[in-house]
Amino acid sequence: MNIDEDLFRQIGQDNMEAFEKLYNITERTMYAYIMSIVKNHEDTLDIMQETYLKIRSAAHLYKPMGKPLSWMFTIAKNIARNKFKLENRTIDSNDLDLENKMEFSYIQDPIDKMVLKSALTILSEDERKIVLLYAVTGMKHREIASNLGIPLSTALSKYRRALKKLRVHLSNQGVNVK
Repeated sequence: MNIDEDLFRQIGQDNMEAFEKLYNITERTMYAYIMSIVKNHEDTLDIMQETYLKIRSAAHLYKPMGKPLSWMFTIAKNIARNKFKLENRTIDSNDLDLENKMEFSYIQDPIDKMVLKSALTILSEDERKIVLLYAVTGMKHREIASNLGIPLSTALSKYRRALKKLRVHLSNQGVNVK
């Protein structure tokens, strides 16, 4: 994902077109990243909104380093962690009933729902981030590694391990996986 770092300077000068452009470029990626942390659609949307507000208010502080998405991920992660600390909440994967939740009603295929539910419940946070960023946003593994600040080999091995976990889990559920 190629983000023009000059957008942050423009946003810092209250340029709403630059802010809208940044949002349009990064919205899917930020959604996937935040969803991998909080595992809940409503919380993801709330944190996304707070993240973009924080980006807008702090854009003038951004220092071009070649990794604007990493900076945005850091803001989102901090907001997510603070939200759960303040609410003294824990994320309980047993509370996830994705088949019956309205926010996943756009997913028609029951197998797709099962895969999403499995990804959110059985994968570690790092594995979820990598899988969702790859599957939902189409980011390349090299981009994911760079933006998460991990070596490419680590991103690839965690991705493969996550897919293996998903295959085993889905196979145990009676789903024929290739």
